[in-house]
Amino acid sequence: MIGIGTIINSLSILAGGLFGNITGRLFKPEQQNALTVTCGVSVLFIAVAGAMEGMLQIEGQHLSSGKAMFVVVCLAAGTMIGELLGIEDWFERFGEWLKKKTGNAGDSGFVNAFVTASLTVCIGAMAIVGAIQDGILGDYSTLAVKSVLDFIIIAVMTSSMGKGCAFSAIPVFLFEGSVTLLARLLSPVMTELAISYLSLISSVLIFCVGLNLVFGKKTRVANMLPAVLLAVLAAYLPWKF
Repeated sequence: MIGIGTIINSLSILAGGLFGNITGRLFKPEQQNALTVTCGVSVLFIAVAGAMEGMLQIEGQHLSSGKAMFVVVCLAAGTMIGELLGIEDWFERFGEWLKKKTGNAGDSGFVNAFVTASLTVCIGAMAIVGAIQDGILGDYSTLAVKSVLDFIIIAVMTSSMGKGCAFSAIPVFLFEGSVTLLARLLSPVMTELAISYLSLISSVLIFCVGLNLVFGKKTRVANMLPAVLLAVLAAYLPWKF
């Protein structure tokens, strides 16, 4: 059944949110804050590993880095586009709407939890590649692996940030479901180079999410999302980074 991967992933996030909400009640506020920072540090290391995989290469007996200009251009241009479009404001308005409709109007941290968790589980090559595999081949194995990771991430984030994290299942369902339905159109576009570029920029954005978790929200990561699209488009330029 095509689309089963998206359903599994969405349900795993809801399950992680439920588990995290139950266990979160066992922690005091200062313990929840410590857990948030710990989660942020973990996200930072995951992001750094992904970024270094895309930027470092072995040349002979030496390790060299590259694609620095690519990262700068994609992030700068993508952020400018995102700021002009106000993508972060869209996320927050949707979060505010969810907060009221779900009876969580009194939860001051709901919107921040929703936006942060949504960015953490939506950004990344696994979501796109897994959804394409599901749509074309009916192979949901990549999304199944992602579901396990997302369950753990959302459980930890919910226990420290609140139940808003669980509602990140909605953008994941909409995003992965759309990619699955459009898989035959997107598959030729997502070449090996395009996926490599996308993974690199996605890792940088996830790093920014980790910074917000550790140091408090300082970066409007949602406004940087167009950089991911620019990364894919860059794979079709006549020169390579």
